[in-house]
Amino acid sequence: MAKIKITQIRSKNGADKRQKANLQNLGLRRMHQSVEVELTPVTNGMLQKVLHLVKVEEI
Repeated sequence: MAKIKITQIRSKNGADKRQKANLQNLGLRRMHQSVEVELTPVTNGMLQKVLHLVKVEEI
């Protein structure tokens, strides 16, 4: 699978519980933090719910 870099660019203050949980499960805990994960169907589904809060780059 492909690896992607996810960076949180917007605050999670206005997000609902599901979006906050998705950010935490992706490994993002604060603004401008980046993580590298493999693009699987599970991570892709989590990303689709929080695309407005993160920036995604292919590695």
